[in-house]
Amino acid sequence: MPTIDKPKILVVNDDAASLLALSSLLDQWAIDTGYTVMSARSGQEALRQVLLHDFAVIILDVNMPGMDGFETAEAIHQRARSADIPIIFVTAFLADEIDRLKAYQRGAADFLFTPVIPQILHAKVSVFVALANKNEQLRRQTEKLSQRTLELTGTNERLMREIEERQAAEAKSHAKDEFLAMLGHELRNPLSAISSAAALIDMPGAHAEMASRARQIIQRQTQHLSRIVDDLLDLSRAMSGKILLARKPVDMASLVGACLDTFRATGRTGGYRINVDLAPNWVDGDPTRLEQIATNLIDNALKYTPAGGTIDITIGMDADDVLLRVRDTGVGIAPDLLPHVFDVFVQGSISLDRAQGGLGIGLSLVRRLVELHGGSVSATSSGAGEGSAFAIRLPRANAPQDQLTPHVAAPNEVPGKPAVLLIEDNDDGREMMATMLDVYGYPVLQSADGLDGVELATAHLPNVALVDIGLPGIDGYEVARRLRANPATSAMRLIALTGYGLAEDQRRVLEAGFDMHLVKPVDIAQLLGALGEPAALPAA
Repeated sequence: MPTIDKPKILVVNDDAASLLALSSLLDQWAIDTGYTVMSARSGQEALRQVLLHDFAVIILDVNMPGMDGFETAEAIHQRARSADIPIIFVTAFLADEIDRLKAYQRGAADFLFTPVIPQILHAKVSVFVALANKNEQLRRQTEKLSQRTLELTGTNERLMREIEERQAAEAKSHAKDEFLAMLGHELRNPLSAISSAAALIDMPGAHAEMASRARQIIQRQTQHLSRIVDDLLDLSRAMSGKILLARKPVDMASLVGACLDTFRATGRTGGYRINVDLAPNWVDGDPTRLEQIATNLIDNALKYTPAGGTIDITIGMDADDVLLRVRDTGVGIAPDLLPHVFDVFVQGSISLDRAQGGLGIGLSLVRRLVELHGGSVSATSSGAGEGSAFAIRLPRANAPQDQLTPHVAAPNEVPGKPAVLLIEDNDDGREMMATMLDVYGYPVLQSADGLDGVELATAHLPNVALVDIGLPGIDGYEVARRLRANPATSAMRLIALTGYGLAEDQRRVLEAGFDMHLVKPVDIAQLLGALGEPAALPAA
């Protein structure tokens, strides 16, 4: 009902004198009692007034021509909005019981008989006005309570959202704290091994076999550190969208087979039953990133499957997708963890023994790399101890028409070791790389800054220059530009050495005039391949 300032009283009577008398009588008490008086001279006019206003009470004459009081009351109470308005019937004669019953059936609240006694009229009207005021107060209180309820509900919802957001933030913070603890553990382990092995080599009583074993440990742990750093950098690039794919046709069967060969060569598959079904299927993707995907999935299966377990690796087609599945009989995934296995820093239950190792970012990296290729990844498990399965879907591509042919040496390629100029400002790094190249029979020139490197290159004209990018004097980009601008050194093979491996870094390297871009730390086999030969035994 609309808000009213004062209750309204409607007086309905077809006799003008009676209508004036009743209205005037009511007006005498209007200010003190707090109401407004309105009038109507017929049932039809009364209905029009009821359509426009809400009334505290209607004083309705029974005997009216056309529509009498009973019919008017019935019409008023047929409308939902006015159905509860109390009606006091006014009649000029003493109504019999039948008339009283008829009036009450039409919704009569009371009767007044003419001549009307003012005190009785005032008493009856005051009751209904007070009731209307009370109803209005209750309505307003109800509206306020409803509004307050809405406000409290909104406040409660905001508090619940804030609590959920705070809990989520605390969970993320806890996960990051655990990750940092794991990172420290994973970094200290290889560093400790490297430090101990280096100390062992310098011990007076260390024999050749001990020194050889120590060197192998240093090499292996250095590679482990390099993988940790690569994983961290790759995940950061993938999450920030800075990985640019170097797409080409790739046979997933050959790629996964090569990954398995690497695991076998390092002894990782010993003690496992490896079932392989690799059907040739081609995708349009970045071979390096696809290899990361496959390697992470296989490594995950090996890591979480006890010795003697079974790992199934299959490649097939599913509609327009190439489907790679890796299924194991390992520790499985708990139901509460399964929806989060691809989230950053998630690694299941973390114990002090850290038997599985790793940073818990491998599967997160897999998802981001798969999504960059336009594919999807999913994980299934029946629960702890029931093994797990991972499925990678990638858009299928047509096999290329032409296959790559083996490299055939050009007529002007001559055997022998090319002279190498190494421009590197890190003394230890330069010394170690020069020593390795020397062991493999390469004549090496060394320089610690860019300007001196350009002078050595111009004076000695080596076949290859290995150039660090971050150099004193002039940086590696300027070294390359100056060597390319000089006719005497313009044809020299230039290989960039840098700790930056983004696609943007590779683009800058090639634009500066380099032939190749190698990311530190550079494996000796990779370096020898860049120099034009496979990693063979060191020169005698």
